[in-house]
Amino acid sequence: MSVQALAQHLERPVGRGHVPERACSGAAGGAACGDLVRVSVAVDPHDPDGRIADAGFDASGCGAAIAAGSATVELVRGEGLLGAASVGAAEIAEELGGLSPVKMHAAELAADALHRALGWALREQAHLAPCATRTLVAMSGGVDSAVAALLAGERGQAVAVTLELWADPENDGERSCCSAQAVRSARDIAHGLGMAHFSIDLREEFRAGVVEGWLEGHAAGLTPNPCVRCNGNVRLDAMLELAERLGAHTLATGHYARVSGEGEQPLLRVAVDEGKDQSYALAALSPTSLARLRFPLGHLTKPEVRERARRAGLEVARRADSQDLCFLAGTGSADFLARHGGLGTRPGAILDGEGRRLGDHGGVHTVTVGQRRGLGIGGRSGGDGGPLFVIATDARANTVTVGSRERLRTDRVSVRDVTLHRDGACVDAVKLRYRGRRVSCRVEGGGAAGAHELLELRMAESIERTAPGQMACMYAGDVIVGHGTIASRAAI
Repeated sequence: MSVQALAQHLERPVGRGHVPERACSGAAGGAACGDLVRVSVAVDPHDPDGRIADAGFDASGCGAAIAAGSATVELVRGEGLLGAASVGAAEIAEELGGLSPVKMHAAELAADALHRALGWALREQAHLAPCATRTLVAMSGGVDSAVAALLAGERGQAVAVTLELWADPENDGERSCCSAQAVRSARDIAHGLGMAHFSIDLREEFRAGVVEGWLEGHAAGLTPNPCVRCNGNVRLDAMLELAERLGAHTLATGHYARVSGEGEQPLLRVAVDEGKDQSYALAALSPTSLARLRFPLGHLTKPEVRERARRAGLEVARRADSQDLCFLAGTGSADFLARHGGLGTRPGAILDGEGRRLGDHGGVHTVTVGQRRGLGIGGRSGGDGGPLFVIATDARANTVTVGSRERLRTDRVSVRDVTLHRDGACVDAVKLRYRGRRVSCRVEGGGAAGAHELLELRMAESIERTAPGQMACMYAGDVIVGHGTIASRAAI
């Protein structure tokens, strides 16, 4: 460690207490650690590189936090936005002549504060000149997005972005792909690959656009899929807007999916590795958005992706995949519904098909169509002597109807709020749950391309009903040509 460099920043801190005009600020630290760093930057909106025209900081706590804030201002003043976004804890520590492991925490706080400030500046002030070879890459801190970034970087200039979507002290941040811990991990990976990295706080938009709908769906006795809503209405569209501000026309992600067709009306196609295929969760994306999206992993298998990460020396090569519902990481859905949606215990009747009461449930939001276990009705059985399954729920009456597996089966599915990208006559299969299989079907009456309030699907075989609120993803071969939400139907 260079005592001289550290002392200089402590004795004459650069920009301490200074807040530039039109500043975008970010802070990190607080009561838990006793240190707090706030960094403020102002971007020249007319500069094609998004030059940091001015910067300042403030800090409280240990001397290392003050020195780290000063070093951060020294490093980014006058830098272009991409250059500033390449500054991390390692660069801040180097500017200070090196830091001991104990003091490295200060550099990490300063880096966190800087990148929160840069994220706001990108959204509110910057508009870089277009660059035909530049691609924005969505990074989560996992192996898939890391390899997507690696592949994008081989084809041109790759810039990484990570969205902070949810923060909850009850969650396990290590298991979430959108937590503050994930943001720092993704930044370290991006900087290790020589890429600028931005972190964007979309917690308010995510709560309003995804979590609230999920809570409302459960309150109505539905089982919604928040990932479809997130990808189709919040996350990817926000990143496409960021790409535009960075002068990048395209956005690459680590999803296992492909795009079929060129021009302004491309469609999603199933990934080569169907066991990892994620096109179902992306189905609500518009063709306009798809035209700017790139899926570098669509032609690879998961083992091939991990091998590429291993060959590149990426530490995430063996990291376990994050769980699908990022905001539930480490939290049970019942606890989450009670804490964030006010959906606590609400006892009601469990009925058989003839309306006889068999027991009680804790609320329609606690069960889902097709559920067998956890109903609390002991060894009761259906008319065929087999186990009982949830056939339907009624949120208004607060009742759950159960019956035999045979009564769970159907060869018709009603789908509401449908979007068809192609004529319904071309639909030959549907997937009714994320990890389900494609089932042969046809759209009754065909249906022209466009929006439909309600369509009926006739299945080629009898299937077990999927919970209302889930998405029906319609295919022509392995190409997604439409989607909608499974509608409630009375028990039969």
